[in-house]
Amino acid sequence: MHRVEHVMGFPVSLRVDDEHVPESAADAVFDWLREVDARFSPFKEDSEVSRFDRGELSAGGLSGELREILDLCEHYRLATGGAFDVRLPGRRLDPCAVVKGWSVQRAAELLRAAGATRFVLNAGGDVVTAGGPWRVGVRHPEHADKLCTVLQLTDGAVATSARYERGDHILDARTGRPATGLLSLTVVAPTLTEADSVATAAFALGPGGVDWVASLDGCEVFAVDAERRVLRTPGFPAVP
Repeated sequence: MHRVEHVMGFPVSLRVDDEHVPESAADAVFDWLREVDARFSPFKEDSEVSRFDRGELSAGGLSGELREILDLCEHYRLATGGAFDVRLPGRRLDPCAVVKGWSVQRAAELLRAAGATRFVLNAGGDVVTAGGPWRVGVRHPEHADKLCTVLQLTDGAVATSARYERGDHILDARTGRPATGLLSLTVVAPTLTEADSVATAAFALGPGGVDWVASLDGCEVFAVDAERRVLRTPGFPAVP
C-alpha cells in the first residue's frame, strides 16, 4: 500500500508492506492528521489552540490531547532553559513544533493497531519506521539536490530542523531572535514525538543543542553548524 496526501501544510507519504493491512488503515491515518490540523493549528481561527489562546477556553476546559501537547511544550521549555518556548511575547500560541511529531507518532500507532508491522510514514521529511531496515536520506542544508547523510532505521523515528525550508523561523526564545548557530540538526529517537520536539528545541539552543541531545537517553544527533562543520554522536546510525 502506498498513499500520499497533503495535510497540515506538507506532503505525507505512507508505505505499508504488509499485504493483509486494509486500505481503511491508511484512511484512519489521514483522517486523524486532518483532525489534528483542524483542532490544533494556530492558523485556523476556530481551532482549539486558537480559542484557548484568545481566552475563549479555560485550561480546565481543554481536551486531554491538547493538555498533553502543552505539557510536552512546557517540558522542553524547562529542559532548554527557555530557548524553546511556544509562547513568545507578541505572538500567538504556536505548539506546531510538538504537534507534528506527536500526531504522526499517533498515526503510526493506528497502523500498528491495524496489524501493520513493516511501514514508513514520512511527514514532510520527518519519518517513523517499523520493521526495517529502512534507509532515510537527510537533505544537505545548502544544496536541495544532495544529501548530507543517509541513515538506517529498523524501528524508530528521525526528524530534522533546518533553515532551508522556511528560513530563520526557529527562534531562541531567550533572546527573541532567530537561532542561527546551526544550518540543520537531525535527531533519531524511539518515537517521532521525541525526535521532532527535541530537534526543534535543540536547534533553538544553537550549537550547544548538540551536546544537550547527546545527553538524552535513546537520542542520537547529526548536525551541520553555521561554519559548515559536522557534529554527531557516535551512535548516529549513518550508513557507511
